[in-house]
Amino acid sequence: MTSYSKVKQTTVSLEGVKTTLEMYSQVAQTEDARNTFRRNAQRLETILERLNRRLQSMEFEEPQYKGN
Repeated sequence: MTSYSKVKQTTVSLEGVKTTLEMYSQVAQTEDARNTFRRNAQRLETILERLNRRLQSMEFEEPQYKGN
C-alpha cells in the first residue's frame, strides 16, 4: 500500500468518524455532551482539511495518483 493510499484511507475513515460525531451531537441527552461532540467534529474538520491539502500536494508531486 502506498503512502498516498494510506493517507486517502485515513481521510475516508476520519470523514466517517466526523459524520458519526455530528449525528451524536444531534441526539445527545445533555447540552454538555452535544457541545463535546460538536467540538470534536470541528477538530476533525481541521485535521481533514490538512489531510486533503496533503493529498493535493501528493497528487501534484505524483500525477499518477490524481483521481484515485
